[in-house]
Amino acid sequence: MATSPLPVFNSDSCPKPKVEKAMHNIFVTQPEETRQRKEDTDSHISAVPGTSRIPVAGVNTLKKTMVMRKRAELDEMDTRLALKQQQFRSCMEDLAHRRSELEKQKQQDKERVKKFEKFVAENEIKRRRALKKCEATQEQNALKQKEIEDLTEQLKQLRVRKERLKERMVKYKIFEDFLMQTLDYLPSIYCNNESESLVMPIIWRHETLSITHQDLLQRLEHMEAEVEQSQQQLGSMKQEHSIKQLMANKELSELQSELETLKERNKQAEVNLLMVQGVSREKVDEVGRLLMAINNLAQQCYLPAYGPLESMNTLTMLDMVKECILDKADTERRVKRLMGSASAVTTTAAVTDKRWRGSMKSLGSKTQIKSSSKVSKKK
Repeated sequence: MATSPLPVFNSDSCPKPKVEKAMHNIFVTQPEETRQRKEDTDSHISAVPGTSRIPVAGVNTLKKTMVMRKRAELDEMDTRLALKQQQFRSCMEDLAHRRSELEKQKQQDKERVKKFEKFVAENEIKRRRALKKCEATQEQNALKQKEIEDLTEQLKQLRVRKERLKERMVKYKIFEDFLMQTLDYLPSIYCNNESESLVMPIIWRHETLSITHQDLLQRLEHMEAEVEQSQQQLGSMKQEHSIKQLMANKELSELQSELETLKERNKQAEVNLLMVQGVSREKVDEVGRLLMAINNLAQQCYLPAYGPLESMNTLTMLDMVKECILDKADTERRVKRLMGSASAVTTTAAVTDKRWRGSMKSLGSKTQIKSSSKVSKKK
């Protein structure tokens, strides 16, 4: 409910007090003449230029009247405000009442929605049951229709058979009549029970043979149906076998291609391995030759101070060879000092030269052996 807004006061619409000619120092007990005289003097004073000032008492009375008017207007506004507040309270009460009614209506709507949802759920369950029942009835109707079709087909076959039997009866009626007439012409001896006893086994035999014939025909039909079904199964199995064979051939071709790729990779790996083995064999041969040279030098330069030769390692052998070479060089220098003659000097010089060359060669081989041993250790 829309509440009416409070009135807006406009300064233009408010009544303005009309300022009349101020009457100063006027009392009710004064006579009219004195009042008239006082008014004349006041008008005379106001008519004089430069004397437009209002007395203080008149201003105060004017203010009081304005204040009283404002108070009256304020009282009126208070009454209006009270009326508006009363209207607002009544509107708020109406709103609260309508809100409570709306809450009740909302609660009722919720209950109705719940009931409707429950009703819809029950209807859905009923619909599903009806659908299931309808499907079951449709299946039953289809089965019954199939049974009816089968029975009608059997009825047609029986009618056809009946017609054939009627035709056969009509056809063989002549022979029956002829036999009956012959029986009439036969003597009474052949019409006793003995004749019947001779004929009845033949009839029974014929009936049994006809029954067995029918059974055999039925079995033949059943076996033909089984043969047809087995042929269909055989065709489906052949088709599945051909499909499986195609899939197996495809997988075999894929595996063969993979095998070829693996063979190529193996060949490449074998070539790489052979190359690596050839390089390693060359290195092993070189290291073996170096070790044999070191062993030969160690055997030639053996010193008992280093212990047995079999327990020495390569570095010990090299140290022993080095010490032996240094000893031989020292002995050669001593021999040079002792020998004073020229022939001896020449001979010793030649010998020392040869030995020095041999020692230098041995030192070079020793350095080569050390470098090769370091390389072999690193490897």
